[in-house]
Amino acid sequence: MPVRIIGAPNRSQALTNSLTSRSAMAAIDSGFRTEGIADYLDPRETMRALPRFTQYPLTLFTGKPLAGQKALSWWTPGFHLATAALSMALGVAISSTALILGGFWLFLLLPGWAVTLHGMRNLRMMIYHQCSHRNMYRKRRLDTVIGRATSSLLIIQNFARYSREHVSDHHAAHHMTLRDPTVQAFLVSLSLRPGMTRRQMWRRVLGKLFSPWFHLNFTVARARSFWHDSAPAEKAISLTLYGGAVAGTVATGTWQALLIVWFVPLLPLFQVSNTLRLCVKHTFPEPHLEVRRGKEYFGSLTNAIFIGEPAPSPDLPFLRRTAAWFGWTARMVFVHAPARYLVLTGDTVVHDFHHRYPSTPKWANYIFERQADADRGSPGWGPYKQAWGLVPAINLVFDSLSVADSEEFDIKRLREVSKRELFAAFDD
Repeated sequence: MPVRIIGAPNRSQALTNSLTSRSAMAAIDSGFRTEGIADYLDPRETMRALPRFTQYPLTLFTGKPLAGQKALSWWTPGFHLATAALSMALGVAISSTALILGGFWLFLLLPGWAVTLHGMRNLRMMIYHQCSHRNMYRKRRLDTVIGRATSSLLIIQNFARYSREHVSDHHAAHHMTLRDPTVQAFLVSLSLRPGMTRRQMWRRVLGKLFSPWFHLNFTVARARSFWHDSAPAEKAISLTLYGGAVAGTVATGTWQALLIVWFVPLLPLFQVSNTLRLCVKHTFPEPHLEVRRGKEYFGSLTNAIFIGEPAPSPDLPFLRRTAAWFGWTARMVFVHAPARYLVLTGDTVVHDFHHRYPSTPKWANYIFERQADADRGSPGWGPYKQAWGLVPAINLVFDSLSVADSEEFDIKRLREVSKRELFAAFDD
């Protein structure tokens, strides 16, 4: 039977219990049939059997290029910024069309929300992140303008505070210690502890994701982390954008459309994606590990998360091979594609490359640059590691926390921490 999730409202608890039934948890334990596929030499190479025109889309989908595949010259900072903006605009257009047409067309809200969320997450995870490192266009003033505009639009931790804390706390000697906001978010915001089983952690996280109280706290914390000490320009941009949107829609009687089209992906959907992304960012250090410094140690705390699974073997009999291809296609479309498009967006699939080279000017070609560095042996660092699939990647992090040193990660050792800053750490 599912364990009780402390602090979750009754209604969301009932929903969570249904989602964490024995069959659901068995699927999670098996990684939705993707657990263990990293044992293959390279699942991406098994996809060579597919037509040539599918190979670059599969590289973007999986986050892993084929051996010898050439980089894409048009993957530039400007390209990523433009596609994020266009994705949000297209998503808003699709959702607005659904509301205008009504009836059966309301189902278009689902792809509309997905496309909008994808643009928001790319804007946050790639553009805002690189601007915080002064690495977007490598022009301090321009990167600051883009960063402030992004925080004003998405209502996230203000740019100056995020830039300072991200570089000094997350990319520093205190990485994955009690001083790291990411660790604090696990222990305090998600209420996860060393010694908990994988299933207990999944149930706890799912309880949070379906808890209105969790989302309310998350939303308030986002607003506070944006407003507190933000630049006057950030406040002015946000007040102009949202004040104008609210005034205009109230005057025209379309404020419900604003809530449905924009605030659904901006708040609950964004926060679900946010939380799942937190659960794959970094593994906890092994207990009683004495050497906790140097590139090899810090590199070992971050894995690539490639999306997909090996293609069916060509050696299977015809009927079994045909059935295997149907099953493989279904899992790629309905399991792996949502994970890549809505959670592990942009360069988050190769976050390990960023932690090795946080200021590389070649960040925009992240997939190919990470592979090139791996082919060179990543001089000075330990070997790259990877998981295949979102669920196996979360399982890897949960398992590392389960066996982590309970004294080292004892929540009682934490000084009082700000809930505002903890929620801001979800996207560090």
